[in-house]
Parts: sequence; structure tokens; C-alpha cells
Amino acid sequence: MTGLLDGKILLITGVLTEASIAFSVARLAQEQGAQVVLTGFGRGLSITRRIANRLPQPATVLELDVSDEEQLGSLADRVREHTDHLDGVVHAIGFAPQNALGEDFSSVPWDDVSIAVKVSTWSLASLTRAARPLFGDRASVVGLDFDASVAWPAYGWMGVAKAGMESAARYLARELGPHGVRVNLVAAGPLRTMAAKSIPGFEQFEQAWGDRAPLGWDVEDTEPAARACVALLSDWFPATTGEIVHADGGFHAVGV
Repeated sequence: MTGLLDGKILLITGVLTEASIAFSVARLAQEQGAQVVLTGFGRGLSITRRIANRLPQPATVLELDVSDEEQLGSLADRVREHTDHLDGVVHAIGFAPQNALGEDFSSVPWDDVSIAVKVSTWSLASLTRAARPLFGDRASVVGLDFDASVAWPAYGWMGVAKAGMESAARYLARELGPHGVRVNLVAAGPLRTMAAKSIPGFEQFEQAWGDRAPLGWDVEDTEPAARACVALLSDWFPATTGEIVHADGGFHAVGV
């Protein structure tokens, strides 16, 4: 049977544990016929290499710090050591210093806010720029989002960074569409990933989704969000770009 991603080669960031959405994307992508190249950085690089062994098939793991211009600049050449092109990129990167989360929003200094914006927002553009020399006539960039249309409790400057990423995705879609590159985001509901552990009061999100998501929501199940990513990486959305696809049980569509 033909897979949804047969013959495609994808660069996937953010695989840190089996609970990562990116891990589910990599697993499903392989099951659907894709070859995947993973990235990790710092102390997490060895973890990514270990977790990669739990995928259905072997996966190359490259070092990439998306805030490091030297590593970004060398990415295409390092990928070429393993493959001659990329058909898609998954941006599953986000970070904010601990004091940039929580309720004391207006007191966070710029130095900490700038880290959140650089790693969580600007990196969508920097990663796309670094991978672009490997794109052919068609390519798909998919980023992981958390709906930034409203202000959430405890999410703080990460919410602002996500709002910036949503805008950046639209600008990238506008710029790169004429070159055959689609740029879309998947806004998942709250999931118990490593990133969620750093959010104070995360249980508020779990409670809200449990009460309001029309389709229900399982905070342990990353596959619905991963399936949305795989669909956008495939050729089944050839005329969709600049879009935010909600994989959140329908929570975004209902009021209190």
C-alpha cells in the first residue's frame, strides 16, 4: 500500500522524548514512507540520539541550535552528507526562561523576553532559511503552535512568542509561496510534553480542555497533532499555506 509520504525526506526538530509531538510525527512519517533526519542540541543531543533508536527505522541525528548562526549556516551541507534534498521541515522548537512564564507578565526583563522570541519565533524563519537550499520545486514547512489568539493563564511571554510565530508563518507563506514552499502551523491542545512541565499551573489547561473540548481531549495522546502535521507535509494540501490547523478537540471553536 502506498504511504502518504512515500519517497519524501523530512527534517524534524524537537524529538526529545517519546512524549514529544515531534517523536510521533517522526514515527508516523516513517510509517507513511518517509525518511527522516532529526536534530538536537546541547545536552539534549545525546537524548535525541537515544530516542531515535525507538523509531521504526534508523534516523540520522544532526546537531542544530537554531540560535547559532554558524550551525544554521552549515546545516544544508551537513544534511547533504546524508541526502541530496529535503521535501519538508518540522519546527517543534520553543523555549522561554522560567521567569518569562507565570503571571508577573509586565515585570519580565527584555533579556529574558528576547530569548523566548529568538528561540520560539525567529527560529521558524531561521530554520526555514537554513533548509531552503535543499528544497526542490515543492516543499512543506510545518510548525507546532499553541493557539495565541487569546491570553492564557500562566503562559506569559511564551504566548507572545507563539503569536509572533503565527504572524511569521504568514509572512513566510507570502514570501515563499511563489517558490513552491508551503508554511503552515498545527495548534495542538495541551499535552504532557517536556515543554508543558515548565508551565506553572498547567493543570488549568487540562481542566479547561476536559470540560470544553467537543471531541474530548487526551493530554497523553500526541498522535492527533502528529497526524495533522503528517497530512500537511504530504501532497494532500497543495493549495494550503499560511494556515493554522487546530488539532485540539474543537476547543478553539466554542465559548464558555
